[in-house]
Amino acid sequence: MSSSSTGLTTPQGPGSVLGAPNLPAGFSETFTSRYVDAGDVRLHAVTGGDGPPLLLIHGWPETWYAWRMLMPTLVRDFQVIAVDQRGIGLSDKPSDGYDSATLAGDMVALMDALGHQRFALYGTDTGMLIAYAVAADHPERVVRLAVSEAPLPGITPSPPLFLPPPLNARLWHLTFNQLPGDVNERLVRGREDVFFGAEFAASAGTTKLPDDAVRYYIDTLAADPEALRGSFELYRAFGPTSAQNAQRMTRRLTMPVLAMGGSESGMETTGATMKLVADDVQTVVLSGSAHWVAEQAPGELLAALTTFLAPYRRQ
Repeated sequence: MSSSSTGLTTPQGPGSVLGAPNLPAGFSETFTSRYVDAGDVRLHAVTGGDGPPLLLIHGWPETWYAWRMLMPTLVRDFQVIAVDQRGIGLSDKPSDGYDSATLAGDMVALMDALGHQRFALYGTDTGMLIAYAVAADHPERVVRLAVSEAPLPGITPSPPLFLPPPLNARLWHLTFNQLPGDVNERLVRGREDVFFGAEFAASAGTTKLPDDAVRYYIDTLAADPEALRGSFELYRAFGPTSAQNAQRMTRRLTMPVLAMGGSESGMETTGATMKLVADDVQTVVLSGSAHWVAEQAPGELLAALTTFLAPYRRQ
């Protein structure tokens, strides 16, 4: 069920700030959930602060909640906007519009609605695909771009079909998630704890995410068949997204880019990808982290972001 169809004007339930578990102390006094009409979709965003705007775009299979440990520090210097992607969390889950150009348009419409013409942007995992599309399609809007832990379809060289078992456990979802709903959704429905539990564990390296956080994400996905469908739709649109990225490569990014990877995961591969499309790329490897950088290495990630965003903060 989409947020629009519920008729609610204020986000409620487990996907909202007031319904999310184990948030940092004082979080709900600083941040609020809100619905924002962004073109043809209504998006759920968690916002707080009064500084220059910083848009955070989560990855799969997470929600805005992935940023919870960073947001109380970031809000000291920025107006923080942590959004649920189209199809995810409390945002609308239409049947189409999951190619990167449309998803980028969602983000621009969101920032328009919030009154921000220019902003800094950080996307991780699938959020990196969207963040890159925003920066490439709307370069006049993005002051600085930070990304982490993802390939870019149509740009990053594809991995070989046969991989060592640890890599296969981390990457097999890239093809599985693209399958039609009568295959992957039917296989996963009722077994969300098996599928998503394995995904969180395989990409966590030596330090697993807390059980309560993993359970929260899984329960959110299992609560509504539309949530499960929405979680796969971005992957099903890899074909048009790849074609769009091939065109974007002809327009190199000129804004500063910070590309990050976990020391037990992507390492410098995100930087290598961004150097294919951008002129000014800084690469940082986050020690003590695997794929879930915002939850596994919040201190190291905040240090890298603080340094990178300092010129923007002073503007």
